[in-house]
Formats: sequence, structure tokens, C-alpha cells
Amino acid sequence: MEVSIEASWKNILQNEFEQDYFLQLMEFIREEYSQNTIYPSYKEIFQAFELCDFDSTRVVILGQDPYHGIQ
Repeated sequence: MEVSIEASWKNILQNEFEQDYFLQLMEFIREEYSQNTIYPSYKEIFQAFELCDFDSTRVVILGQDPYHGIQ
């Protein structure tokens, strides 16, 4: 699975992207997107990692954004 993210994050996370759990998770996500309407779009699920580099990141807050419809 090729994940489109900023290069510094890719260097840090590349080994995780090759793990079985991640590959299984991405397959599940692909199936869900193909069968349901899900927001954000599939291409935007890693957008946070595209918008800022690892070295500039001081805090990561995990949670669910309230995607209720087309943005």
C-alpha cells in the first residue's frame, strides 16, 4: 500500500505501513469505502500527514472529526 504523506512522516512510519495489521486495516477501509458513503474522501484520510512535516509537529491529537456530509 502506497500511502501519500509528507516525506518526513513517511520515513518515520514506513515500517508500520508494511506490517500485516496495517495492510489488513487498509483492505478493510478500502472495502468500506467501496460499499458506503464515507467522509472524508479516501484520498484525504491521511491529509493531516501531508499538511505538516514531522519535525514541525509538537502534539498529535487523535479523535474523530465530525464529517456529516460533503465538505
